[in-house]
Amino acid sequence: MIKVNNFKIDIYLDGASMSDFRKYKNDRLIKGFTTNPSLMRKAGIKDYEKFCKQSLRIIKRKPISFEIFADEIDQIEIQAEKIAKWGKNVFVKIPVINTKNKLNTNLIGKLNRDGVKINVTAVFTLQQTKSILKKIGKVTPLIISVFLGRIADAGLDPSKEITKHLKFIKKYPNVKILWASVRQSFNLIEAERSKCDIITIPPEILKKLSIFNKNLNSYSVETVKMFYRDAKKSKYKIT
Repeated sequence: MIKVNNFKIDIYLDGASMSDFRKYKNDRLIKGFTTNPSLMRKAGIKDYEKFCKQSLRIIKRKPISFEIFADEIDQIEIQAEKIAKWGKNVFVKIPVINTKNKLNTNLIGKLNRDGVKINVTAVFTLQQTKSILKKIGKVTPLIISVFLGRIADAGLDPSKEITKHLKFIKKYPNVKILWASVRQSFNLIEAERSKCDIITIPPEILKKLSIFNKNLNSYSVETVKMFYRDAKKSKYKIT
């Protein structure tokens, strides 16, 4: 029996929908929220700052991560400092590298030591995590978001990969590892088993958690009924 409410991992909602934010803001299962420019664009968000500040009027206590969208170090710093001032529950998402494959870890370290809560995003390699840890302090909270879904797409075992990252943060009480780029509901099981700190899940996959513990025979019948119903509606024939 899978009892998600008893899991030790913190579950975040990953999205860009005000309706989802309102729906889950008081949900005890959801411990925080994340978003990014791509999700915002997909949702039709036109005004970045307006959206973020509206989100904060809904999400007042739980942590929420807003991502910078600059590429040059000086502009990243300006955006990060402004975003950080929007609320005490705000984490500033900064990619570990820029579009030119240059590490942003020096700036990440500076901001962290200055008291800015950061969610380092788009982390794929253990070397990137090590580079982050070398630059930061041990006081201000920092999240390292490892894109396990995309890592799995590349043919690697996400559970084995995340274990490598978790090993190196043991001396940093302020650092948490986040399982990002979730592809399926079972990723939550994998993340919990690996003792990952946080996982961020999109709404469409979060809904699938209700299927946990479902009777598989019943599930089989439901699936066959779906095939049969769709074939009937399509009026398929074999002559």
